[in-house]
Amino acid sequence: MNPEQKHPLRRYWDLAAAPIQAQALNTALSLGIFEHLPEPRTPDELAVQFGLNSRNTAHLLELLWAMGLLERSARPALDRIGGSEPVYRLAEVGRAYFLAASPAWSGDAWRYRQARLLQAAGLLQEQVQQGAQAEGGQALERMAEQWATAARGQLAQDQHAATVPAALEIMLRVPEFAAAANLLDLGGGPGWVAIELARRQSGLCGVVFDFPEAVAVATENIAASGLADRLSVLGGDLAIDAIGRVGGGDYDLVWCSSVLHFVPDTEAVLRKILAALRPGGALVCAHAEIGDEPAAAAEVLQYYLPMLMQGRHVGRQGDMAAALRRLGFCRIETFACALFPMAPLQVVVARKDA
Repeated sequence: MNPEQKHPLRRYWDLAAAPIQAQALNTALSLGIFEHLPEPRTPDELAVQFGLNSRNTAHLLELLWAMGLLERSARPALDRIGGSEPVYRLAEVGRAYFLAASPAWSGDAWRYRQARLLQAAGLLQEQVQQGAQAEGGQALERMAEQWATAARGQLAQDQHAATVPAALEIMLRVPEFAAAANLLDLGGGPGWVAIELARRQSGLCGVVFDFPEAVAVATENIAASGLADRLSVLGGDLAIDAIGRVGGGDYDLVWCSSVLHFVPDTEAVLRKILAALRPGGALVCAHAEIGDEPAAAAEVLQYYLPMLMQGRHVGRQGDMAAALRRLGFCRIETFACALFPMAPLQVVVARKDA
């Protein structure tokens, strides 16, 4: 036996231990500890400031350091000659995403995601035994209200921290972006993707489509960004409402990220997008797909299994490209994108025949 070889059970024991790290981060966010660590502090200093137990504060900081959220160094101890004591300060990732003053602050988004995943985990056995509960009109209304709330909170944080940077990088690989005149940001929520794309491409105008409650938030953000002359909103239900004028041909670029999981008929929406595109226009679609290998599948399923349990759609790798080809899109390209904080997404760029 090789003493350095991991036991086969190690990965499953690690699963059991994962909530400890999650709760450590949650505790630090709840107590506001990160707000006091832009500069080096000792565990004793933090414990006195927050009224905490000094020894256990030190243990918490050590775990946060091990998680990569803090940097650790040493300084001479004032209470013992020749001794030293550890001091901790925020690491780069902590400063970027878990300091409230940061433009990419993601603390609320992370805590929201943790709470939702914990809730989903608690329902898993019941869903396996009984199946998904049917959703009625009231469920749709609740989803619209929740989406509007998210547009002001965690969804806005997600867009600032991840979706916008990813969209900008992805568009560098889409030749049509440089000459695009009319954009549809489909399921755009608070509108930050459309706003940043319009800032990057001065000739671009566009529409943000989402539930009416969500695009009300986008309207405010567009106005505050000084882009009301180039960007507008359209409220509706993607499953049943129009996304452009009757007859179509409104847009030469459509951005669609992690939206199609929520519609009851994906292909019907893709047909709607094809009709809305001008000849030669492009759809840029970024969605999760379940990989063919165990490790790749696990990356997706740990986040998207709750959707599947609820009866929503998460395709296998290649499904989106195949559907687009079947529906008449052409010149289809696919590539993986790991710029999102959950599972890597598959990006599919598909064109309407000119």
